[in-house]
Amino acid sequence: MSPAIEDLFEAASAARALAHAPYSGFAVGAALRDETGAVHAGCNVENAAYPVGTCAEAGAIAAMVAGGGRRIRAILVLGAGSTLVTPCGACRQRIREFAEGATPVHVAGPEGLRRSFSLDELLPASFGPENLGDRR
Repeated sequence: MSPAIEDLFEAASAARALAHAPYSGFAVGAALRDETGAVHAGCNVENAAYPVGTCAEAGAIAAMVAGGGRRIRAILVLGAGSTLVTPCGACRQRIREFAEGATPVHVAGPEGLRRSFSLDELLPASFGPENLGDRR
């Protein structure tokens, strides 16, 4: 793994260890790098009133915004199991709010990096902030 991916992997792994997943038992960690180079991490937080929980990617994005970041330069999602733990549809759209189509989305397991995608590969022909013009 490159040092840039290793930093994200370590942050996602530390966040995953803190996940609150008493119902599914499926802990997920995510970490992203913002436009300043800062790393922000999040973990999934389940709730007895399912599906009110929060995904790890949403937690990392919230941490980025709270820290003053506004652009995702790369994101890594880490979860166990034999299949790839890619962002869910809602999180793909959340990532899209702060990222370009070419932004790397790395998928890892506890053993390390499994695969990398561009956001466009995971969310082709997506709707994003530019579709709304300058309404902000």
